Amino acid sequence: MRRLLELMLAKDMDAVADLWAEDGTAEFPFATGAAPRRLVGREEVRGYLAGFPQVYDVREIPAITVHHTQRPDTAVVEYHATGHSVRTGTPYRMDYIVVITVRDGLITHFRDYWNPLANATAAGTLPELLDALREEATR
Repeated sequence: MRRLLELMLAKDMDAVADLWAEDGTAEFPFATGAAPRRLVGREEVRGYLAGFPQVYDVREIPAITVHHTQRPDTAVVEYHATGHSVRTGTPYRMDYIVVITVRDGLITHFRDYWNPLANATAAGTLPELLDALREEATR
């Protein structure tokens, strides 16, 4: 996880994706609107991450707390990232809780709990997110 965050700060999204097992998954339980809830495979993760540096300029991840679980291959990681939106220049602080499972040095499962409202506010896409939520509520 520390390596992943270092690579995020370096804006090396290909190297971040390379940390995934070929069939590893990424899940975003709080995702809404157009954001994917699940990615399967390293290449889907790579595609998802490809545009990240054009949306967010992550400058610092000042604190990381790792909680070990009863499974030696799984940890819960809390951290926050600070930076600004490339699109709007808006500063942000995003809080994350990640449950990560690693096997043979590669991520096999990554469950990322982040705040979609804070994300959309920082990205300048809050109106689009609210429209998507209204649309989902009327289905």
